[in-house]
Amino acid sequence: MTDNAPVTRADFDRYHAPNYAPSDFVPLRGEGSRVWDVDGKDYIDLAGGIAVTSVGHCHPEVVNALADQAGKLWHVSNLHTNEPALKLAKQLVATTFADKVLFCNSGAEANEGALKMARRWAFNEHGEEKDEIISFTNSFHGRTLFTVTAGGQPKYSQGFGPLPGAITHLPFNDIDALKAAVSQKTCAVIIEPIQGEGGVNQATTEFLVAARELCDANDAALIFDEVQTGNGRTGKLFAYENSGVVPDIMSTAKGMGNGFPIGAVLAKEEFAKHLVPGTHGTTYGGNPLGCAVALAVHKIIADANTLDGVISKGDHLKEGLRNMNFFTEVRGAGLLIGAALPETHKGKAGELVKLAAQNGVLMLVAGPDVVRFAPSLLIEDEVLDSAVERIKSAVSEFSAG
Repeated sequence: MTDNAPVTRADFDRYHAPNYAPSDFVPLRGEGSRVWDVDGKDYIDLAGGIAVTSVGHCHPEVVNALADQAGKLWHVSNLHTNEPALKLAKQLVATTFADKVLFCNSGAEANEGALKMARRWAFNEHGEEKDEIISFTNSFHGRTLFTVTAGGQPKYSQGFGPLPGAITHLPFNDIDALKAAVSQKTCAVIIEPIQGEGGVNQATTEFLVAARELCDANDAALIFDEVQTGNGRTGKLFAYENSGVVPDIMSTAKGMGNGFPIGAVLAKEEFAKHLVPGTHGTTYGGNPLGCAVALAVHKIIADANTLDGVISKGDHLKEGLRNMNFFTEVRGAGLLIGAALPETHKGKAGELVKLAAQNGVLMLVAGPDVVRFAPSLLIEDEVLDSAVERIKSAVSEFSAG
């Protein structure tokens, strides 16, 4: 095989480990909210690379930021700091609750860092007995051994034991269960404001308020996993702003780099100060390329017009989905939307996603019974309308059989 030889889907099966099952087509290029495959077929992208391409494919300002930095400095390691990392950290602190920022490369790494930060804080301040982490059923926090154990979906951790201990899972949005569980042994409570992978399930404000009060009463850290809900996805820069409940530590990634791998842990000073030199690290985290891209993305997303548009575009897409009279519920916030399948089609979300791709629109699943939408925050209404028409065609085929 030469560099100029055409690639096919079969090459994946030949050369890749089989831990993914990619679609039958091979995307080649993208622009805005559209993607073209190697055969020239076009798709409207309502998946956003799993809520990643937050400002669309090949946004010119982001491309320019990457190209400009690529001509200056790619990597120096964390033996040194760099200009883009300093500028990005300053901007994130200025626009959030946080006092400090720790850069990494992905959402899993961000959650790993957040959980380690909480454990180190508890160890230093309260001793080794204060180690319990409370998480919730159907949650998803990443694929490292620590984060996959913290996640509330056992299918992802089975067969990888022994697993890290002192992790408790509770029913999501169950305030009574939370009150019964949080104690002086609790190190941290970790919550997704909206469970993305688990079904687009939104935490109630009352639940988040209770979590904050219980953490305060028991001197535990409140961690929000905003890997998917952050970076404008819900119509706020970060989803915690929707409830007014402020966490102590927050993870983010996905839409932060628009496809360039970058993540971050944002934290209050009293927690961040416990990660002193030697306690945690990453070779690539905070590298100049990723931070330059993320800074350009952040400036676009933080604009009030962008955030207002997320709300209106989300409402527009929800209306189109509801008007199909097929989905039993259309839920979510901003442009993180889940549509629940009727009882007659339970367990077949993946089949509908495949049919939608055949009809030229990219979607996601959120468990076996829910299809999920996480398009570019800048997607145009007319593109959404075209996507809805393509989804209608897919739903018609799906319903028929």
